[in-house]
Amino acid sequence: MPKQLPFSVFKRAGRRYFYVAFKNEKTGEYFPSISSKQDSEKAAIETAFKWLREGIPAKDGPISAEKYTLRKMAEAANLSKTDAEYICQELVRRGFLESYILTGTRPAIGFIDFLTEFWDFEKSPYVKEKLRKNHGIHKVHCNQQWNNVAKYWKPYFGDRRLGEITQGDIDEFVNSLIDTLLSASWKNVVIMAGTKALRWAYAKGYIEKEITKGLILFSGKAKERHILSPEQAALIFRAEWRDPRTKTANMLAAVTGLRAGEIQGLRVQDIGENCLYIRHSWNRLDGLKAPKNNEDRRVEVPFPGLIQDLMQVAQANPHGCSMDSFVFWGELLDTKPLEEKLLLYDLRGAMMAVGMSKETAKSYTFHGWRHYFTSYMRPKVDKKLLQMQGGWKSSIMLDHYSDHELTGDRKLIRDAQIETFAGLLPDTLKIN
Repeated sequence: MPKQLPFSVFKRAGRRYFYVAFKNEKTGEYFPSISSKQDSEKAAIETAFKWLREGIPAKDGPISAEKYTLRKMAEAANLSKTDAEYICQELVRRGFLESYILTGTRPAIGFIDFLTEFWDFEKSPYVKEKLRKNHGIHKVHCNQQWNNVAKYWKPYFGDRRLGEITQGDIDEFVNSLIDTLLSASWKNVVIMAGTKALRWAYAKGYIEKEITKGLILFSGKAKERHILSPEQAALIFRAEWRDPRTKTANMLAAVTGLRAGEIQGLRVQDIGENCLYIRHSWNRLDGLKAPKNNEDRRVEVPFPGLIQDLMQVAQANPHGCSMDSFVFWGELLDTKPLEEKLLLYDLRGAMMAVGMSKETAKSYTFHGWRHYFTSYMRPKVDKKLLQMQGGWKSSIMLDHYSDHELTGDRKLIRDAQIETFAGLLPDTLKIN
């Protein structure tokens, strides 16, 4: 065989056909051999030259000897996981792959399996990290997002793997929510059930790309939270209530802006002189937890009669009254306070008792008292003081709660217009 040939032709023991091994011009080594399907050396050489000129026959058409030997080399090579990852990275760099998944790695886990564990309060590494660093996160929120994963993300993504989810996939999922009956704010909550987990996965090296970057969420006016006028509130509190606990709790929320969980979490030891010390919040999944934002605070209650009512409610506890007892006790167990839903049911019942229709009463919520308190207090005290009372970390949230039209606002505008602009108009136009 002449040495100048760019290939080698040989026959293996016990085989009928001659094999061709093309030479790597750069290294001088030979690529893996290919059967020529010829039983004579001469015919095999002719076939090898033909392949060099025309390409090696393949299912999808002839392939050049160089490319074919590359494929054969890949087939024959004893690749390590590191080799495979290098090849995949190179293919991504060249634009042939958008992403890849190596078996046995974090990206190979099921996407929905990842999301459900992420929101599993007991198992989630994200939750453990938050708690370890003393950040607030509650079971109620995790349970809500776990349900959103099951209801919206799982039907859409099925059994796809974490590492194969792309930015385009997330965009398409967001678009799939457009025609649902969900409000804009709730659609965004659903989206965050997946995107928050993906951002964490990127930060922890689970995935190579930040695929939620630049995502545009839904916008739209949130459902308006109705608040009562002071006259309506006074009328409602003069009505007959089913339970003195719920009446006192609603009055307390109206004049302090306390959240429902903070009221439920109140214990006898938290009652001070003309004030309350907010050390805990309550919800049905977490039980007693640190208050929102993980900060205790003092809330002013400059109404001795209301403080006295709180003590009377606490002393009526059928389980006994101690410093650790809940002020708004539950009837069945001394370890649980009054249920939040009863605060709302009795509020709406009192509304209907003073002549409000059932449909109108339904538009009000217990949390509306926080909006009521903030809206009527906002014009009277410094923003910083109001934030201290309400426990808001940012003025943005304070503005959100105080963004309501109040009784008398329109008259204030009219009076200001008259005072400012009346001199500009002819007397004939000033007549009411």
